[in-house]
Amino acid sequence: MRFVLIHGGFHGAWCWNRVIPELDALGHDAIALDMPGHGERVDVSAPTYVERAKTILEILQPGDVLVGHSGGGYDITMAADAAPDKIGHLVYLAAGLPLEGKTIMESTGGAVERDAKTGELRAVRLMNDETGMLRFIRADARGRMIWQSEDGAREFFYHDCDPETVAWAFGKLTPTPVTDRAEVIRLTNFWDADLPRSYILCLQDRSKPRWMSKQAWQRLGVEPLTIDASHSPFLSRPRELAALLVDATKLKPLGPLSPGPFVQGASQ
Repeated sequence: MRFVLIHGGFHGAWCWNRVIPELDALGHDAIALDMPGHGERVDVSAPTYVERAKTILEILQPGDVLVGHSGGGYDITMAADAAPDKIGHLVYLAAGLPLEGKTIMESTGGAVERDAKTGELRAVRLMNDETGMLRFIRADARGRMIWQSEDGAREFFYHDCDPETVAWAFGKLTPTPVTDRAEVIRLTNFWDADLPRSYILCLQDRSKPRWMSKQAWQRLGVEPLTIDASHSPFLSRPRELAALLVDATKLKPLGPLSPGPFVQGASQ
């Protein structure tokens, strides 16, 4: 099999450097991509998720296993919607899943306010501060999100990594571009394609609230695999993660995909 590895926010293809040789040792090929605005493509612009997906579609081959970490879950979903016939399996690693007909801010459980005229809730910020993570993020002059604290990176991304790894990874983080806040996600093929799919839950995750992960795996119609690691098992447990990625491809969904409904808040 060939694994196509997609990073999440602030990260780049570099975060998979320890996993690729472990997959190779198991007899599988793997390639990691820098998504637009990240890693070595930090100055490349792709203001919508439809445009971001083109990065994956350019290299996608029939039977590929797409792995999306964290925000990369939205990217692999968009790519799968565009080319469902090429997907061998989808693996969501501590990842998000878009809500049909909603913005990414709504899908990520973004902070909301109620419209004074309609009474409807609308997302006004990419994420709420349920975990306290926002104190380590600021916006730059281009509107990108910048992670500004090594201590914060250790706390939320790498608390089970050694100090040398934390310092190295923090030094590699790049600003995360904010896509078109008004972009509504329409997945015309994904929900009916019923593609093979799996979810991996990081048991020590401090970045992604457990309720959000649970919502994702329930909407995928799967029971999650688990790894006793932080939000970044590709750095702290690469060998175990590689084996788990292979195991994930052997699983079949237990239920149907669900395009919604829009769920907001940790009480859900």
